[in-house]
Order: sequence, then structure tokens, then C-alpha cells
Amino acid sequence: MNILHYWRAMWGIIGRELRRFITQRERFISALVRPLIWLFVFAAGFRSALGIAISPPYETYILYEVYITPGLIGMIQLFNGMQSSLSMVYDREMGSMRILMVCPLPRWFLLLSKLLAGTAVSILQVYVFLGVAWLYEIQAPWQGYLWVLPALMLSGMMLGALGLLLSSFIKQLENFAGVMNFVIFPMFFMSTALYPLWKIRESSALLYNLAQYNPFSQAVELIRFALYGQFNREAFIYTLVAFAVFMAAAIIGYNPSKGMMTGKGGA
Repeated sequence: MNILHYWRAMWGIIGRELRRFITQRERFISALVRPLIWLFVFAAGFRSALGIAISPPYETYILYEVYITPGLIGMIQLFNGMQSSLSMVYDREMGSMRILMVCPLPRWFLLLSKLLAGTAVSILQVYVFLGVAWLYEIQAPWQGYLWVLPALMLSGMMLGALGLLLSSFIKQLENFAGVMNFVIFPMFFMSTALYPLWKIRESSALLYNLAQYNPFSQAVELIRFALYGQFNREAFIYTLVAFAVFMAAAIIGYNPSKGMMTGKGGA
């Protein structure tokens, strides 16, 4: 096996995921409708209650819609990571994943390629969402749309790796929705996606601690700072470590001799 085989395999997996995403238009629409409803309905309702919020990247008071935009970007990537893991469960039930996993390429490389494919899809969704938000004058500095790309890659891979890890535990497609409800909603609501950390601390010390150490919070903060041209080193390190831990656990989980795949009829 040479590098050409790795290259062709990686782009084959990414191309398959992109074609699947393009043909599933409902998935694309639902991925946009969800954060847009939160942006234009939820934010409008809370504007009168919260008025304006303050956050370190801006060093000034800002509209609530502007504050929650990075959180909704994180929402897109979180749901996409879970949907990618759903496709892994589906492929395992249909048998197509078994064919993929028995190829001579290393299993970790195949999982990483699948993760890159899901991250590419989530980034596409994020930029369409930012385009719609721009039309409604919810805007960041134009340089921020470039600076946020590395943050989106890391956060998307971290959340996608979490999805891969969870998919190694799920035996049947019917169990997926229940498991996801115990992951998506706690991660999202116990984070800084909707409220600043200092605001959460005023209401509950327990919730403050949970939000502070929530990997999703760190991913959101990484995106929030990058979107306004700043680098949050603490959030970067935390997100990178979380990605490494989730990915390593997912690789072990998909190892039939060591992980959770034993006896599942999977790869």
C-alpha cells in the first residue's frame, strides 16, 4: 500500500458522504431551519429579557443575536456529528460498513476519513447559515469568516469523534434517538452557546461548573473568538485534547478484538 491508495480511499469516502448529503435535501434544509429558528425566534424573545450581553471577544456590549450565533454554529456541528454517527449505525446494519472495514487500509485511517467527510459537510452547512445571517445584518468582521475555518475544522472533528464513539455503543438503529437525546440536549443547554459563562454563574454554581468543563462549551468559545479574529488558547487546547480522547476511544470501540463491536455483527 502506498500513499496513492490512502489518498484515493480518503477522497472516495469523502465524496460518498458529500454525494449522500447533496441527494438528501431534507437533511440540508433541516440543518439550516433548526439554528435559524433559534436565531430569529428564540433570540427575539429573549432580547427584551436579556437586552444585551457581553463577551470577552468583543470587549463591548453586543446584541443577543450576535452573541448566540457562534453557539448556533456549534449546534449545526453537534447535530451533524450525531447524524454522521447515525449513518455509521445504518451502514453497519446494511452491511456496507463491513465491506469498508475489511479493506487492507488501517481501521483508524478509515474512521478518520469518515470523520473528515462529516466535518466537511458541517462546514458547508455553517457557511450557508452565516450567509443567511449576513443577509439579516447579523454580521462578523469579514476576516472572521476566514479565521473561523480552522476552528470549525477542529470543533467539527471533535464533535464528530464523539459521534463515532457513541455509534460504537449503539447496536440497533432504533436505539439511536434515545441515546442521542441524552447527549445532544445536555451538551447544548449546559454550555455557553446561549448564555455567557458569567451569566450562568449568577444563577447556579453547579451549572457553571458543568458548562465550564463541557467540551461543547470550549468548542463554541473557540469558534466565538475566531469569528472575531482572536485566538482562545485554553479553548483550543481543551478541544484538541477532547478530540484526541474521543477519537482514540472510537478507534478502540471499532476494534472487534478490543472494543464494543464484538458480537454486533459489525465490522
